[in-house]
Amino acid sequence: MFDLVVAGGLAVLPSGPEAADIAIAGDKIVAIGAPGGFAATGAKRTIDAKGQYVIPGGIDPHVHCSWPIPVPGQAQPTLSGPPEQVSRAALWGGTTTLLDFALVQPDETMAAAIERRTKEWTGACYCDYGFHIMLSGKLPPSILGELAEAVADGHASVKMFTTDITPSRKGRMVQFGDIWEVLKVLARQGGIASIHAEDNDIVMHMYEKLTREDRTGFENMAEVHNTLSENLAFNRVIRLAENVPGAALYMMHTSAATGVRAIAEARGRGVPIYGETLHQYLLYSAEDYKKPNGQMYHTYPSLKFKEDHDALWAATNRGAIQAVATDEVCCPLKIKVQGRRIDDTTGGNSGVEPRVAIIYSETVVKRGYGLGHFVDLISTNAAKIQGLYPRKGALAVGSDADVVLLDPRAKRTIKAEGLHETDYSPWEGREVAAWPSLTILRGKVVVENGAFAGDLKDGQFIRRKVADDIRARPAL
Repeated sequence: MFDLVVAGGLAVLPSGPEAADIAIAGDKIVAIGAPGGFAATGAKRTIDAKGQYVIPGGIDPHVHCSWPIPVPGQAQPTLSGPPEQVSRAALWGGTTTLLDFALVQPDETMAAAIERRTKEWTGACYCDYGFHIMLSGKLPPSILGELAEAVADGHASVKMFTTDITPSRKGRMVQFGDIWEVLKVLARQGGIASIHAEDNDIVMHMYEKLTREDRTGFENMAEVHNTLSENLAFNRVIRLAENVPGAALYMMHTSAATGVRAIAEARGRGVPIYGETLHQYLLYSAEDYKKPNGQMYHTYPSLKFKEDHDALWAATNRGAIQAVATDEVCCPLKIKVQGRRIDDTTGGNSGVEPRVAIIYSETVVKRGYGLGHFVDLISTNAAKIQGLYPRKGALAVGSDADVVLLDPRAKRTIKAEGLHETDYSPWEGREVAAWPSLTILRGKVVVENGAFAGDLKDGQFIRRKVADDIRARPAL
């Protein structure tokens, strides 16, 4: 007898969508069969998925929980929402795995940074999770040996910045020589580099220029974090990787047509490089900064323009963009809109809960993408690139039983009061064509028809290993 059978739905399997029943025992999928095929075997519970899509749990590969947010005029930063808050919202929205960051502070060993972050998450997260190692500033030579150990221990990705982002965040940027050395370690150890790529000289030049011209309002952000900056930085990082056999790149929050073009050209040369964008880059532009509380749409790099929208959407159609993430920074509206200048506006967004529904609506319903393509963008591709597959990101025998029922009859207008993140949503008033009715995390029903049954003991740290084919060529 099975513990659970999800029956009667249209299941999005690795081979494509088909009418199939999913059998679960313990925390794994143990069988997939024809509709009604498990009736003779029986189950402790059968879930009726008729009229719904059965998909693997979403994976958000880019969130920031308990993350310091600078507050203008205040010495100490405030913190974004903790894992408990964000993971609860994630499960409500059909996302079952989050990838956050373990920042290695100056004069701190990597092992100490991982241990500190692990303590903050253990027993404090409703869903499964992992960490990108985050490096910043001038790297000591000792960090390279520590990195090899961390990758071997299941921390398969390393985040680095090519810019300080704002003048007040000196020490964020990693020098290109150090990035080069990190790429060598990752190539040997089987990891992948996750890059925030903007040209620091251009960004800081534009801060100085707009300050001289007294154009410091945040509505000018796209002039600072501009498309030329993305072009220069993406191509420079790519050139480094091309000179390190086995080096693989994951370009985080690609925001501009120039970034898309750089990724596409590198993939055409056989570079194992993958693109991530954010749902706000796909659907909001620099014009939205002019709206009331326009800061709520912002993250770093800035929102761009229509031509960038067009390029990003084209790139999600089996092109240079493989994953859609959130850059989640969950905070109250008063924190999100506290800054009014190009150098003090809060980055990140509150978007982990509606992500799956928004991307379904924009891809399948509005643009005619197939269900499998949609699932790739919100789950499967991130699992493959970040070393979670096939444990995560697939409805397959042996995979974790992370299963979501997406109900196309549950159309709704997004309202912050109906979400579980914070007191605002940048998606307020947006209509979506479906919503998850049920979420299963490793065999446990944690959300069902408006009721939450998750437990903070449910979330597990997932060790990751990037597959050789992902690192050898553009495999997706």
